[in-house]
Amino acid sequence: MKTIWSLFLLAILFSCSPNQDVKMLPDLTPYNLEFDYLPTTWDEGLPLGNGQIGALIWQKEDKLRLSLDHVDLWDERKMENLQGEPYKYSWVKEQWESDTYKNVQDLFDAPYDKAPAPSKIPGGALEFATSSLGKVKKSTLYIATGTGEVQWESGASLRTYVHAANPIGWFKFEGIKEESFSPELMIPAYNLPGESEADNPVTGQDLRRLGYPEGLVEDLENGKVYTQKGYGDFEYQITVRWKKNNSGLEGVWAISTNLEGKQNSKELTLEALEKGFLASFPTHSEWWNSFWSKSNISIPDSVLQRQWYLEQYKFASAARENTPPISLQAVWTADNGKLPPWKGDFHHDLNTQLSYWPSYTANHLDLSKGFLNWLWKNYPTFKEYTKTYYESDGLNVPGVSTLTGAPMGGWIQYAFGPTVSGWLSHHFYLQWRYSMDREFLENEAYPWFKEVAIYFDEISEKNEQGMRKLPISASPEVHNNSRQAWFGETTNFDLANIRFVYTKAAELARELGNEQEAEKWERILAEWPDFAVGETGMLLAPNIPLENSHRHFSHLMAIHPLSLINWSDGEKAQDIIRKTAQHLKTTGSSAWVGYSFSWQGNVQARMLDGEGAAETLRIFATSFCLPNSFHVNGDQSGKGYSNYKYRPFTLEGNFAFASGVQEMLIQSHEDFIRLFPAVPSAWENVSFDGFLTQGAFQVSATKVNGSQITANISAPKGGKIRILNPIEGTCQVNGESLDAGEVWEKEMNPGESIKLSFVK
Repeated sequence: MKTIWSLFLLAILFSCSPNQDVKMLPDLTPYNLEFDYLPTTWDEGLPLGNGQIGALIWQKEDKLRLSLDHVDLWDERKMENLQGEPYKYSWVKEQWESDTYKNVQDLFDAPYDKAPAPSKIPGGALEFATSSLGKVKKSTLYIATGTGEVQWESGASLRTYVHAANPIGWFKFEGIKEESFSPELMIPAYNLPGESEADNPVTGQDLRRLGYPEGLVEDLENGKVYTQKGYGDFEYQITVRWKKNNSGLEGVWAISTNLEGKQNSKELTLEALEKGFLASFPTHSEWWNSFWSKSNISIPDSVLQRQWYLEQYKFASAARENTPPISLQAVWTADNGKLPPWKGDFHHDLNTQLSYWPSYTANHLDLSKGFLNWLWKNYPTFKEYTKTYYESDGLNVPGVSTLTGAPMGGWIQYAFGPTVSGWLSHHFYLQWRYSMDREFLENEAYPWFKEVAIYFDEISEKNEQGMRKLPISASPEVHNNSRQAWFGETTNFDLANIRFVYTKAAELARELGNEQEAEKWERILAEWPDFAVGETGMLLAPNIPLENSHRHFSHLMAIHPLSLINWSDGEKAQDIIRKTAQHLKTTGSSAWVGYSFSWQGNVQARMLDGEGAAETLRIFATSFCLPNSFHVNGDQSGKGYSNYKYRPFTLEGNFAFASGVQEMLIQSHEDFIRLFPAVPSAWENVSFDGFLTQGAFQVSATKVNGSQITANISAPKGGKIRILNPIEGTCQVNGESLDAGEVWEKEMNPGESIKLSFVK
């Protein structure tokens, strides 16, 4: 039986004002998180968020707890070791060549593990003494509206949400009889008695090691304010206010920092409480209606479909156009008395990149733009880093960085990786190709590519034959941070990023009518070698195969995600792709983590292997995620998929999973569109709605009885659309006969829509 609250949610969800142009939304009820208990650990809590602030709903001991977070809560003290004469790529090369590499490890790698900061820091929490309410009957996360609900057997209930468009969190209790019932504002354990404990970046450093003074908690009339001084001039503030009524109480919370230049949490909560919980809800639900109207899927695999919708929900909760990119934990920093795993930082050796893979096809370019906006915002910092460490013009980006883009160190093969900015270029390219936004191309995408191309030109060396190489090269996380992790020849990882940049820089320059620069980039591209390929497919570097199971598929970047070697390129390309994938299977998954399975699922979809992709993605969803869908790196199933059993929560595996499902349904990375390219044979009835392709075409398609495909296509920007015949044998498309493997094409006018049928 539906509660009054769930009926209210449905009424909001399916109602919209006359000026709204919103599609009929799918029924998301089957994908809600619903438990007959309240989760008892923070990383299994029900997640709420809006890209700026977030909350987790869970039970700590006998109290309901809302863990509160804000993306700007950072300790940004500088790493003292990242300065001085040795802080140079050239010095690292010297130590590597002279076999004194321990000097590098001691100076650059070890301090990241030992120092508690720079780091993301936790905010605080609200706790409610709910033991008197009896046993929890049900806890639910309604993903359609980003709303949490807890019901007790006593009849009491909690409803809570983080407003989708405003930096405010809400809670509303009903059926509460105790006059004294009110929230307690809990502060992080910066000042617990006793000695601080040095731990490691995976399990989290002790908060006391940050050395913060004790925070100040101030009582308001029906409210509390917590002010915490951080490192240097940084300070943050949490305010909670509430008001009681006949049935219980409702309240509001906010977090602000002194660096924002915006309203502080006292002002935000005062204004919000005057408006009220229910009056604020329509604008919140309208945002979610708009989000869910963009795209949806229907596939006959309940595990994959549910996980895809949960990933879409988390992505919408973690990304906004005007907030920093998705970090390792986004708006859900660990609430366990420690710093988050790997300091909650921005890892650009794959974590930020994988997190945005699903945004393009799923038609959320507004949210993916936040990643690129942050990169441009910190452009001066990146330029300084490039000039100082690489002694070069142009642009590179620290592989591990703070909120403001400053380098943090760590294993420097990727923390100071020589081609980080090359992989990040991929996202500028995708944003352009999926939007066809000319202004973005001129002002952001091509200028970024140009700066990176200049940098690669300056740091490379030429041999006697005029061929280029990097002074020393790496393949992220292969051989950890040992001396062996550097290669004397350019690795396939670095080479893929370099070749991608020059290939696309030439393409974009030519698109802008700059033939001279296009030819320059092509001349430089011709001076870089081809990829190192052997009997096992893609190698790590020339004559060096991947010999053991490894979590990071850095050597196959040219296949996926950079699409430099594609299935349609012919037998040679297919042979390389097949051998590479087979070698991953041969070396096994013992050293894989969750994102490895997500990435492999994407690769299998690119190979048109629907059965393999579905199986791999199902392993991820069922074995590397907690009940609330959070990816936790290690194998939680006990089925032996990986030797890693730990559970540090990070998000990139979640979002790479969503991308894998999308790659099964549609692909456009080649010069044509594949409809349902990697759908298992048993999936006879499949559909998706509102997906984007490169060229900015919007596509909705349905496959019925395994052989009949219809597609609706709109072209807001116009352009030539090319679609591969997705059905075996000859079919009819708009009255034209099309053989298997042939491409149907049409020059579409801006705003034009067409409907296609592929029927044998």
